[in-house]
Amino acid sequence: MTVIRTGVHKPEVRLRWDPSPLGEPPRHLDIVAATYSVEDPHGGPVYVVHTESRSPDGTINMTRHSETGQGFGFVEVMVLELDRLAPSFGRVVVGVVIHQDGGRRTFGDITHAGTLIVEKYSELLADDFSTVSTATAMTLCEFTRDGAGQWELHGRIQGFDSGPVEFPRQMGASGQA
Repeated sequence: MTVIRTGVHKPEVRLRWDPSPLGEPPRHLDIVAATYSVEDPHGGPVYVVHTESRSPDGTINMTRHSETGQGFGFVEVMVLELDRLAPSFGRVVVGVVIHQDGGRRTFGDITHAGTLIVEKYSELLADDFSTVSTATAMTLCEFTRDGAGQWELHGRIQGFDSGPVEFPRQMGASGQA
């Protein structure tokens, strides 16, 4: 999937999934964002944002979080204030990872899962994880700065076989620019 949208300022990444059936361990998914420097856009992340880790400059925030999928509609939301990121940042990669508590789970095991990226009232990207059904983590998109300093959205659906600890180190090294 290749979606390119130029001039993105303050996107919101939304995630939904159904809770586990009665008697099963909770299904817990997380949105993860990793920032990369202009000098090394495919190297190690400068910082990673998820539920347990905040952005030091306050530009990327989790505004809603669920550890079970319970609730109506999108139960986890991350807001990225790209225009407020320092000029030293040239790339932000966003993904989703499944916690593996209670046994291995893939996106194919999660019912009614999906993600949506919006800015104000415009839908920028949507995915139901069907192309990464055997994966335990996936990159959803990346935001990069163009020559004029405007942020562009690129859809980058790619599955990984990793968990919450390994995934942030792998997600930006995919070499997809």
